[in-house]
Amino acid sequence: MPILTAAGIMILSSTKRKAQDLETVPYVDLEKYAGEWFEIASFPQIFQKGCTNTKAIYTPNEDGTIQVENSCNLSEKGKTRTTTAKAFVVNNSGNAKLNVQFFWPLKGKYWIIDLARDYSYAVVGHPNRKYLWILSRTPEMDAKLYSQIIERAEEKGFDLSKLEKTIHSEDL
Repeated sequence: MPILTAAGIMILSSTKRKAQDLETVPYVDLEKYAGEWFEIASFPQIFQKGCTNTKAIYTPNEDGTIQVENSCNLSEKGKTRTTTAKAFVVNNSGNAKLNVQFFWPLKGKYWIIDLARDYSYAVVGHPNRKYLWILSRTPEMDAKLYSQIIERAEEKGFDLSKLEKTIHSEDL
């Protein structure tokens, strides 16, 4: 039994080390990051099932946290779904690593792994590489830029076969 336990610990620690190797951008100016972002593509998650016109609004709070408001249209129901959360900056991360809490006590890792100099797009992932979001300040993105972004995401170890573009209709 101790051999199996040691082997299990070694597998877990090597998996954890690989996950922690996900590199973020060196620094994020949270004031520039604030505002409205449109989801261009993502790894579909159960909590986003049936969503179109997905977007998020980030608002810095006075206490150093960030208010997060996610919304999407539920296409088959003709309704809008909105969820709110609070994001906490991870110390010594250059503001590139956040922990987002939609309900207490659970927090999810939100790592900014690619970011335009002018904050016109951002790529957010999780160190386990099971979550990925490509965000833009506009509901559409130039095809060449999108290709460059997904190429960099693939280089970071994300399985792009899971990536799906988000539908945005004209009537946002």
